[in-house]
Amino acid sequence: MHPQRALADAERRSYWLDRPAAPEPLPRLTGQVTAGLAVVGGGFTGLWTALMAKERDPSLDVVLLEGGRVGWAASGRNGGFCAASLTHGLANGLDRWPDEIATLERLGRENLDEIEASLVRHGVDCSFERTGELQAATEEWQLAGLDETARAARSLGRPLVRLDREEVRAEVDSPTYVGGLWDREGVAMVDPARLAWGLRDACVRLGVRVAEQTPVRSLRDDGPLLELRTPHGSVRARRVALGTGAFPPLLRRLRHFLVPVYDYVLMTEPLSAEALAAVGWRNRQGVGDSANQFHYYRLTDDNRILWGGYDAVYHNGGLVRPEYDQRDATFEKLAGHFFDTFPQLEGVRFTHRWGGVIDTCSRFSAFFGTAYDSRLAYAAGYTGLGVGATRFGANVMLDLLSGRETERTRLGMVRRMPVPFPPEPVRSAVIQLTRWSIARADSRQGRRNVWLRALDAMGLGFDS
Repeated sequence: MHPQRALADAERRSYWLDRPAAPEPLPRLTGQVTAGLAVVGGGFTGLWTALMAKERDPSLDVVLLEGGRVGWAASGRNGGFCAASLTHGLANGLDRWPDEIATLERLGRENLDEIEASLVRHGVDCSFERTGELQAATEEWQLAGLDETARAARSLGRPLVRLDREEVRAEVDSPTYVGGLWDREGVAMVDPARLAWGLRDACVRLGVRVAEQTPVRSLRDDGPLLELRTPHGSVRARRVALGTGAFPPLLRRLRHFLVPVYDYVLMTEPLSAEALAAVGWRNRQGVGDSANQFHYYRLTDDNRILWGGYDAVYHNGGLVRPEYDQRDATFEKLAGHFFDTFPQLEGVRFTHRWGGVIDTCSRFSAFFGTAYDSRLAYAAGYTGLGVGATRFGANVMLDLLSGRETERTRLGMVRRMPVPFPPEPVRSAVIQLTRWSIARADSRQGRRNVWLRALDAMGLGFDS
C-alpha cells in the first residue's frame, strides 16, 4: 500500500492520549500558597518526584505545577519502553562511565524492579509487561555491535541472548533481519499516558496538591523561600524540583546543555489474528533496529503496532512550536519503512500519527544539579529513554535537596555535567552537520566520517 493511502485516515494526535478514559483536568492554581516542596512539571520526572517525596515524608507539603495537562507532552506520546538502563544503553554507559558502569547497571535494574513494585502498591494500571527488548540488525555491519554489547553484558553478569537470522525471525518475522540481541529482563512495555494518569491519581491520594493548566512564568529567590509565579497565583516553597524537559527552563544555565529534538510516531489499526500470525511476535518484546537512525516499535494491548523513530529533527535556533508536531514527510517515510520491514502486512492502515519534542544533551542521558544554595534541584536530558530513568532522576533530586550524600549522589554521572552545546548559530550548524554525517554513516556500512570520528575522540560520539 502506498504510504499516503495507509495514512489517509490517521488522526493527528497521540494514540495514548486519545482515550475516552482520559481524566478531567485538575483545577489551576489561584492565589498565593506555601509548600515544603514545589515540583515544576507534570511529566514522569515531576510525578515520580512528588510521589516519592510524600513516600519519604508523608508530612511534607508538596505542590506540583503543570503548565498543561499531566502527561500531555513527551510523557504521553512516547513509545512506552520502560528500560532499566539509566545511561541510554550499555554501550553509551561504558563509553562515558566505565569505572562505575557495574553500579549504574545494578541501580538501573533495581529502579525497574521498584517501578513495578510501586505500580502494584499504588494500583496503577498501565499494562506493565516485562517483555524485554529485541535489538534487530538489518545490515551485516551491525552484527559486530551486537556481539560487542553481548560480551560487555556478560562481563557484568547480565547475559543477553544473541540470535542468528533464523532465530530472530522466529521471534519477529521480518525479511530485513540478519540477527538480533534479546534483553529478556531489562525492559518493560507500558501504556505511557495511563502511567502518567495513574501516578497523578496516586499523588493526589497521598496528599500532593496538583495544579494543572498552571504554567510557571518566573522563579525568584525570596529570602528563605523560592517563589514560583504563575498567571493566577504563586507558590513560595522551601525546596523546588524542576522536571520541565525540553521546554524553556526556569534556570538560564540549563539552556547551554539542552537541545529540543522532534521525534515522530505512527500507530496501526489492530492487527487481525491472521496478520499477527504472519509476523509472529508471540513474546511481545519491544523492538529497536541497530542503525544509527533507528526505528522502535512494539505491540499494544489490542495488537496495534506502534512504529516510531528514524528522523530526529532539530529546527535551527532550537525553536519549539506546535506546528512542528506534525511532519508529513516524516510520516510518509516512516510508513514506507514499516511496509519494507513487514511486507506481509500490506493493506494495514494507520489510525494515528503524531510527533513532539524531547530533550537531549551531549551525553544522551540525564544530567543533574542544584542551584540557589541547593534549595533547587533539576534533572533533564533523558533523550527519549526517560520512561524508566525519570524515577531514578527523581530520587537523585530528592537526595540532592535533602543535603545528604547517597550512593546515587556519589556517582560521577550525577556529579559531572555534560559538555555544553555552543551558542547559536554555531549550535545549529554543528547539529545539522552531525545529523547529515549520521545518515551518511548508515548508507556507508557504518563507516564514520572525519567529523563523527572527531566527536568520538572528544567523548561526544553521536550514534543515535
